[in-house]
Amino acid sequence: MLPCNLRRERVMKPSIRYIATADQINLAWTQTGRGMPLVKAATWLTHLQYDLESPVWSHWIRFLDEHFRYIRYDERGCGMSDWKVKDLDLPRWVDDLESVVDAAQIDRPFALLGISQGAATAIRYAVRHPERVSHLILYGGYAIGSSRNPASAELYQAVQDVVRLGWGRDNPAFRQLFTSRFVPGGTQQQIDWFNELCRRTTSVENAGALLAARGNVDVREYLSQVRVPTLVLHASHDQIAPLSQGHYLAGHIPGATFVPLDSRNHVLLEHEPAWQQFQQAVLEFTGQSAQAARDAVLQQLTDRERMALRLLCEGRSNAQIGWELGISEKTVRNHVSNLYRKLGVRSRAEAIVLAHRQAPAELPD
Repeated sequence: MLPCNLRRERVMKPSIRYIATADQINLAWTQTGRGMPLVKAATWLTHLQYDLESPVWSHWIRFLDEHFRYIRYDERGCGMSDWKVKDLDLPRWVDDLESVVDAAQIDRPFALLGISQGAATAIRYAVRHPERVSHLILYGGYAIGSSRNPASAELYQAVQDVVRLGWGRDNPAFRQLFTSRFVPGGTQQQIDWFNELCRRTTSVENAGALLAARGNVDVREYLSQVRVPTLVLHASHDQIAPLSQGHYLAGHIPGATFVPLDSRNHVLLEHEPAWQQFQQAVLEFTGQSAQAARDAVLQQLTDRERMALRLLCEGRSNAQIGWELGISEKTVRNHVSNLYRKLGVRSRAEAIVLAHRQAPAELPD
């Protein structure tokens, strides 16, 4: 292993871990990547292993894994977590998020990502633990569920009835009525995959209960209590959570930034420009675009500069570095000054911190 962690390893087959909640439900969770911690509040229709090969979720995992220490989990009743669960309502979602964060032993404030109904979980967690959350990112979220909205309650009830009737059947037509609203711009392969994902991720009983719970979400009273920097992103033609829901979140969370995305998909697909815009907005909001620029500089260092940085990380003095490299101490000072300038740092300590954070380039031994 290289000193200063100056090697980036990508884990595409994560190690699955389990934790027991206070009500003795086993939750499956995993973490990949390195750098700034980012936790994704659970959504349903996920499976920690199956998602890696999916044409719908895999690009999300790649992006977040490449730029963050990415922590995700399957919610209770879904994926690799326990399916035999009685309590599937919002308060338990927040408790489960707390359990995963504690299990991950995150030692500094982290970015919290809430997608779809995960936004409600993330909002309540951020209000409960503002000291733990450095950035709150909400995509496709909503403050009030469809069952509580007179304009959508009838349609939502019809979707629930269809799900209860056809979720477990071999004929995907029942599930497609549900899934086609998530990715209306998807290819047939993506639609077929989403249909199969439904059966793989939860039972018909859980699907009905989870839909009912989502319809009853109401976090409006918590929005004004959010005290962390918040980014709200929303697809302009989302059929699951209308754009007005994103406007409402951004308008009622103090200081929130709103970014509209030109898409029909509730789950952004890799080929669409909105996905690129989403990535850029998240990186800029969390400061990771600047980090990426510094990483690019690290890759462009000369071999001697890389060697000098490695020795700096080992705590060597200028005289010791000069002896290792066979150059004078004055020349070392010149190399180190050039190194600081390239890295955009002012001291040895800042250079070491930068190297420890996230550096994809390997340094020579």
